Amino acid sequence: MADTALPTVPGSDLALPRLARLTRLTRVTRLARSVGRETALVRLGLAAVAVHIADDNFVQREAGTSAGDHLASGLLPIAVLAVLAAIYPRQRAGARAAVAVTSGAIGVATGVPAVYYLLDGDATGDHYTGLLAIAAGALILLTIPVTLWKARRTGGSRRHRYLRRALTIVSAPVVALVLLWLLIFPIGFSYVYTHTGRTAVTPELGVPYERVTVTTSDSLDLTASYVPSKNRAAVILFPGATRSDEARVLIRHGYGVLLLDPRGQGGSEGDTIRWAGDRDLLAGLEYVRSRPDVDPERVGAFGFSIGGEILLEAAAQSTGFKAVVSEGAGFRIGEVDASGRDRLLVAPIMPLLTAATAVFSNHGPPPPIVDRIGLIAPRSVFLIYADPGMGGESVRQPTYYAAAGEPKTIWKVPGAKHTGGLDAQPAEYERRVTEFFDRALLGGR
Repeated sequence: MADTALPTVPGSDLALPRLARLTRLTRVTRLARSVGRETALVRLGLAAVAVHIADDNFVQREAGTSAGDHLASGLLPIAVLAVLAAIYPRQRAGARAAVAVTSGAIGVATGVPAVYYLLDGDATGDHYTGLLAIAAGALILLTIPVTLWKARRTGGSRRHRYLRRALTIVSAPVVALVLLWLLIFPIGFSYVYTHTGRTAVTPELGVPYERVTVTTSDSLDLTASYVPSKNRAAVILFPGATRSDEARVLIRHGYGVLLLDPRGQGGSEGDTIRWAGDRDLLAGLEYVRSRPDVDPERVGAFGFSIGGEILLEAAAQSTGFKAVVSEGAGFRIGEVDASGRDRLLVAPIMPLLTAATAVFSNHGPPPPIVDRIGLIAPRSVFLIYADPGMGGESVRQPTYYAAAGEPKTIWKVPGAKHTGGLDAQPAEYERRVTEFFDRALLGGR
């Protein structure tokens, strides 16, 4: 039987490769258009977040501050956002998705303070562009599934395609979690930490008091409430507006009290820079020492939580604090107290957490408390803490006590929550605190 040749179409050997090239070109063109639309949306979101950053730092600033006070917190984030906008379309789909999840989540975080103050009924100016930042961050995040879907490979066998897609589905959440812990959390937390604080609170002291203004060394006016002294001694409470119960204890025993609102909180001017709180306490000290009802050598201070940490630093700087009570002081931003596997998890984020807090605060971190508390001696120190408490206080307090010089006292309050010693043990708390101040400020009266 003779071979039968199949008919051929002239030029078909050339047409098929051309058709394949045309198909690939069409797909590349469609992908480029998709990336272009995606890039436009991401850049729009990044621009909106940048608008909020600029508004917060340079347009609607906190009272008592200038644009020059916000160079790091304003220019650096905006520069990073500009770089991300520039490089975004040049990256592969996976890298674009990583940029989107990081910048989108952090964009949402920059708007969290706006929600905080809106819910508290104390929102002002730049908080409304914070809501814009939340929407912008959400817009960026919504591009991620589209990015990954459009970039999926369609070539190869069905088995290989499904395997690749299954690996993408499994690996994407893992990558997102890594980014969340190593980048998003330290940067987002630092932003919220430096942009939220106590709003104005009217203290309930049960006695007449004066509303006074305390001026810091960097020319900020802080709001405070003062009850005159009946025994020539006074105690500064920091932060003060929310510690009316502790203030009433001291008032009953004849002490003058200054309830001081930290910078950026309550009605005080300035940004919420907790690392600069030593200046606030030093200003409060000078104010109390100038009062005619107070002996300048009989001034103590009482700090709570972060205020307790700041107080230990301020007392290390000035001998004007003759007695210091610190309740609930724990670890500072960037410090690690974990061990074993916990340390392996926490240690990698601490450098970025410290750096981000420094950038958003426009202020460097203070030295470790354990290196400073010994400088307070021979003035008296009383450390109070809960177990487990909060912020590592149950671990840190014994360490601080060991590093402090004499005279020193420490008390783990049974059944107490963080800075809740008075609620847990009211009679014993009052006895211990007033006896401490009596010995240190009144000569053991």
